[in-house]
Amino acid sequence: MQILEIFSKKNWVLLKAMVATDFKLRYQQSFLGYIWSVLKPLMLFTVMYMVFVRFLRFGDAVPHFSVGLLLGITMWNCFVEASSGAMISVVNHGDLMRKINFSKFVVVISAMMSALINFGINFVVVVIFALINGVELHLSALMILPLTLELIVFSLGVGFYLGALYVNFRDLNPIWEVVIQAGFYATPIIYPLSMVVTNLGPQWGPLISKVMLLNPMAQIIQDARHFIISDQNPIIWGSFNHSVIDFIPLVLSVLLLFGGISYFTRKSKTFAEMV
Repeated sequence: MQILEIFSKKNWVLLKAMVATDFKLRYQQSFLGYIWSVLKPLMLFTVMYMVFVRFLRFGDAVPHFSVGLLLGITMWNCFVEASSGAMISVVNHGDLMRKINFSKFVVVISAMMSALINFGINFVVVVIFALINGVELHLSALMILPLTLELIVFSLGVGFYLGALYVNFRDLNPIWEVVIQAGFYATPIIYPLSMVVTNLGPQWGPLISKVMLLNPMAQIIQDARHFIISDQNPIIWGSFNHSVIDFIPLVLSVLLLFGGISYFTRKSKTFAEMV
């Protein structure tokens, strides 16, 4: 597979240089600099918390829902940053592609790595916030490691498709912004799944809440809340009568990754000419 070329010395050095440069330049001209990596999600969390938790009383019945809200926003922002960065990565590095020969996968993976660094910083803030709010962390919290891996797999799969498509379709950027907004509200981040059951009633509520968990991002976020914050957060495992259905989000993520790699490989042959 061509993607394995990223492990060559030349591509690996280039990948590290891209990630380091992006991280250094991101807030270079701002007064607070790298602090914005933490402040941005915290500011969004504050707005969401005041509106949906304090004013509209979302998640009253869910233990430490405010911590779950911050965790959900942090994980969602990682996906948004990785996928959006991957989308424009090929076009933004067009000059580099015309000058030197390297694996085109590097530009997409560098966007994922940059998002992952920010996620790591913000996750530390989530842990501190959880401890302040009395959340008892157990060994089950280590499930964040495989869940983060699944988040990477899903984000890269989406990113490879977007990066290849954006070369030919520059209108994809505003379209993706709309999709991201719709996805944010379709994923149980600012509201608990129990609210879906309550609002839709006993006939449709339980079914719709289970179907929502088939979304890989919903499954990842709910699993993280379940294992880190409280086991009262419902997860997909054991929700359906057939255990095979429980693996649908994971399978979708893996298929999306391999499909994205295949599509990106085919399209990468003409990147230098198109950008």
